Amino acid sequence: LPDQVSAFAKKPKTQVAEEGATVVFETETEKPDAKVRWQCNTKDLVSDDKYVIKADGNKHSLTIQAVTKEDGTAYAVIAGGSKVKFDLKVKEKEVMEEVKLELKEKVKEEVKEKKGGKSQAPDMKTDLTGLFTEKPQSGEVTVGENINFVAKVNAASLLKKPTIKWFKGKWMDLASKSGKNLQLKELYDRNSKVYTFEMQIIAAKPSFAGAYRCEVSSRDKFDSCNFDLTVHGGCPHTHSMDGSEEAGELDFSALLKKSASKSQVKNEPDEDVWEILQKAPASEYEKIAFQYGITDLRGMLKRLKKMKKEEKKSEVFLKKLDPAYQVEKGHKMKLCIEVANEDVDVKWLKNGQEIQSTGRYIFESVGNKRYLTINHCSLSDDATYTCVVGDEKCTTELFVKEPPVTITSHLEDQMVMKGERVELECEVSEEGATVKWEKDGVELTRDESFKYRFKKDGRKHVLIINEATKEDCGHYTVKTNGGESMSELMVSEKELEVYQNIADLTVKAKDEAVFKCEVSDETVKGIWYKNGVEVKADARTNITHIGRIHKLTIDDVKPEDQGDYTFVPEGYAFNLSAKLNFLEVKIDYVPRQDPPKIHLDCMGHTSDSTIMVVAGNKLRLDVPITGDPAPTVVWTKGEKRIPSSPIPTGRSQVMTEGDGRLHVESTKGHCIFTIEGADKQDEGLYSVIVRNPAGEDKADINVKVVDAPDPPSAPRILSVGEDSCVVQWDPPKSDGGNPIIGYVLERKKKKSYRWMRLNFDPYTDTTYEAKRMIEGVEYEMRVYAVNAIGMSCHSAASQPFIPVAPTSEPVGLCVDDISDTTISLKWRTPEHLGSSELDGYGVEYCKEGSDEWVPAFEGLTERTSVIIRDLPTGEKMQFRVRAYNMAGPSAPTSLAQAVTIREIMQKPKIWIPRNLRQTLIKKVEETINLVIPFQGKPRPVITWSKDGEHLNPKQVSVRNSDTDTILFIRKSERKDSGKYEVKLQIENVEDTASISIQIVDLPGSPEKLKIMDVWGFNVALEWKPPKDNGNCEITGYMVQKADKKTMEWYTVYELYRRTNCVVADLIMGNEYIFRIYAVNMVGLSLEPSLHLFICSSGFEYKPPTYKEHDFSEAPKFTHPLVSRSVIAGYNATLSCSVRGIPKPKVTWYKNKMDISNEAKYRMFSKQGVLTLEIRKPCSFDGGVYMCKAVNASGEDAVECKLEIRGPQTGK
Repeated sequence: LPDQVSAFAKKPKTQVAEEGATVVFETETEKPDAKVRWQCNTKDLVSDDKYVIKADGNKHSLTIQAVTKEDGTAYAVIAGGSKVKFDLKVKEKEVMEEVKLELKEKVKEEVKEKKGGKSQAPDMKTDLTGLFTEKPQSGEVTVGENINFVAKVNAASLLKKPTIKWFKGKWMDLASKSGKNLQLKELYDRNSKVYTFEMQIIAAKPSFAGAYRCEVSSRDKFDSCNFDLTVHGGCPHTHSMDGSEEAGELDFSALLKKSASKSQVKNEPDEDVWEILQKAPASEYEKIAFQYGITDLRGMLKRLKKMKKEEKKSEVFLKKLDPAYQVEKGHKMKLCIEVANEDVDVKWLKNGQEIQSTGRYIFESVGNKRYLTINHCSLSDDATYTCVVGDEKCTTELFVKEPPVTITSHLEDQMVMKGERVELECEVSEEGATVKWEKDGVELTRDESFKYRFKKDGRKHVLIINEATKEDCGHYTVKTNGGESMSELMVSEKELEVYQNIADLTVKAKDEAVFKCEVSDETVKGIWYKNGVEVKADARTNITHIGRIHKLTIDDVKPEDQGDYTFVPEGYAFNLSAKLNFLEVKIDYVPRQDPPKIHLDCMGHTSDSTIMVVAGNKLRLDVPITGDPAPTVVWTKGEKRIPSSPIPTGRSQVMTEGDGRLHVESTKGHCIFTIEGADKQDEGLYSVIVRNPAGEDKADINVKVVDAPDPPSAPRILSVGEDSCVVQWDPPKSDGGNPIIGYVLERKKKKSYRWMRLNFDPYTDTTYEAKRMIEGVEYEMRVYAVNAIGMSCHSAASQPFIPVAPTSEPVGLCVDDISDTTISLKWRTPEHLGSSELDGYGVEYCKEGSDEWVPAFEGLTERTSVIIRDLPTGEKMQFRVRAYNMAGPSAPTSLAQAVTIREIMQKPKIWIPRNLRQTLIKKVEETINLVIPFQGKPRPVITWSKDGEHLNPKQVSVRNSDTDTILFIRKSERKDSGKYEVKLQIENVEDTASISIQIVDLPGSPEKLKIMDVWGFNVALEWKPPKDNGNCEITGYMVQKADKKTMEWYTVYELYRRTNCVVADLIMGNEYIFRIYAVNMVGLSLEPSLHLFICSSGFEYKPPTYKEHDFSEAPKFTHPLVSRSVIAGYNATLSCSVRGIPKPKVTWYKNKMDISNEAKYRMFSKQGVLTLEIRKPCSFDGGVYMCKAVNASGEDAVECKLEIRGPQTGK
């Protein structure tokens, strides 16, 4: 698509303002005469008291006076084909004061808890989200006056109406106090979807002072807010003495029995009712409720059960369950506790019922940890879980969160006729999901007239509209908690097409007159009028309606039947008219003959004589003639007559009835020429010639056949915008004989089969801007041509296109490097790319003070950095970058100020890599390639040296660039070892660095190997280190021996560090050869040091005697038996481990009875692990099992408890 340049030189930006302030948005256009429109929520704005719109040349501004909360929405400015969106965000003036107040309250509560250690009311909600758009604020009031507290909740993202509760203090619910002194109100704005909750306190009393709380909840969402009420002009603790409080009174202290107790309460400090109820027995609850004026005791007790109590440190649990867990539906949840005793048994309960181990519930025991795993969590798993160990237990709440419901099949745009049925269908990701339908932002409900019906079939949701009207036009949205889809519905009036109009009639007395018309709708009825008076059927007048044809037949025509006849279709604002002319026949008895005469108003010499007929319709030429005797009639068709030229002869064609479409009929006074189904070849000049003995007459009739036009050429997409496109097409090759009056356009989504009409009135131009499309969706366009006859066939569809908006401008443009003739720029990708792929970036520059921007290179670059060359030295230049996609270029981003093209002096600095900061060790003949990066401008002079001397260029190569220097040695040698120095110098400034290189090789052979001593089967060897260590440390020696008979070498020592050793296990009388290799980091020396030795016999070796050690040990169990609970009918095993020397004798006991010889049990012992297998145990096999181990040094025993459970049965 061709690039589209933005019409804006300066775009308005999003602003934040306080309520009551004045906001000004400014923009500048590229052209001073550009027409600019401002919009708010896609609706055009006009200048009034609220909005002030100004234009001065190419500068335009929108001023919003007295900003309110409702003004915080989306705005747009449009110029030509460019549209820029921006937002206005409105914040309240008291936001910061509210935040400070909440922090102050929080600090107070923390200090109160630290001082008094009092517990607060439990918070039942686990999902805390900000639901309030406006929170109630603390207030002050004088005794006897009124005060209002207001809370607002935005329900746009809620699927259920929010529930609100007002509290005084921590626990007093004010819903039951509504009456004389308290009123609670609720309002809902359908347009903004905001709920407004009000609490009005009437005739305030001193006792009303205190802390209040407002809580709002909706399904799994919750929010709360604290505020205070201060009452001036009275003592806040003065109570009524008679105790006769009416409904709506907030002072509950009148419930106390005696005034003495009231004064006592007055002097005592505030007591925490939650703490009192926690410590009190259940029998005292009602007494406490009466004493402290608690009206909702049952609700408080329910919340008390879930309150976190201050417990003593548990002796059973090392780690308890958290108060609550949350898991998504379908995922796995694992609950874990730690117990003090590894052998203890635990039970898991769900809502008080014990959980049995199944495929979904898995119990695990690892050390002192116990796990409960819940697989594939569902909503039924949302419950309270308890872990019981003996008499102690710990409890948690598990909340199962449903995944968001997404829309898998979106709504499609529709265009229907008025009165038709409409079905808008979508498909969601889950069956039975709840969706919300909206029309133009207003929620739809099932009203009394059943205008809207909502149908749910599995995952499909359908909105049905019966008998659509013009009021149903608009945008329909279906919303779920995971997404939304929008489509447009357009309703058009039914157009009644006239296939055959009624024609004027001229009839004679006693003839029949028939008015006939044909319309497109068979169901349309109509009324016939004569001179404005309705025609009624009678003996001579017959009115018929058969299908699409309406007829009015008048028999035995009389002079009074002459007049104007009109047919009016019911429900349509147009009519069909024709005239009935009565022809009086006068018979004159003239003895002489009359020459023939053709009676026509025109004789074919002017354009007015042209008769037009629609292709496919019947052509009927009824020519009145006179003459006596009756003339003969000849019809001919020839060329069109040219004015002031003689009538052509010899080229006319005599028309006969040989063609089945042609019919010629002559009656008294008339000659009728008819062609059935006229087409283009029937167009031309027709001549009628009448002759009798008295003479002849001739008349010409020009017939023109017209038709609907040919389809236009396939439309071309010139440009696209965020939600629009500009389409152009060529006119049709043939207009059908009638001028083109306009075009009709249609569009559809690429993957849809439904075409939607964009205009109902013919559009006269061949370029059209289509709007209201969805960004990122692929569309196609087609065009119809329209003339007075009708509409052509549709054109071929355009190439698919996607409406996209230009990207936002690139960010972070900066100068990366600069020299005398070049500059290096870099930037980051735009923050908003839209739905189209980024084609690349264009870079431009201009001289300071000039507006002539020059492209830095041809085409676009996909990189986010570029080097621009051949710039004038010393010139101040400005640079800018644009991002391009298929919608065109974005807004440019420019450097903050112009840049002077001149290289900047930079101090030389060498950056030694981390691996070269210590000695570099290489083996002989290995390649050395050192890359040393540096900085410095202009390019520094680089000098390398080794040990203070210049390098040998035959052995060492040096390559330098603008950013680094490379030292290269292809095959290193020992002489290349040393200290290399590199020096950078720019004028008088220099920097140096040194690198140490060590070239290592294999060591030489050890020297002077000799035998120092021989005894028994042993020989002592000694040698000296090699003279050449290979330029690195000797890491050891390898000592080998070989029998001279076999010459097989065996390694005695490997990496032996000392220069002497003892070789043992020699055979008397054999001759041995010893060799020693030196080893360093490179490897073994090439040649060993050798020595020949004969081991002679001559003495007897006597081994020393030692006292035998006593290894006996008493039995001891290293792993005890563990108590188990098994299912009856399945084999069970008990295991433990024991050690002891000598091997102890093991005996198994059940309830202290020996079971070693019973066939039901099998005993195993392997590597000290003892196992007892019980075959298919029953309930009688339960009991205490003991394993006893005995040897000569002692005995030991362990025991465990075995519980047999009944077999599980499936439900």
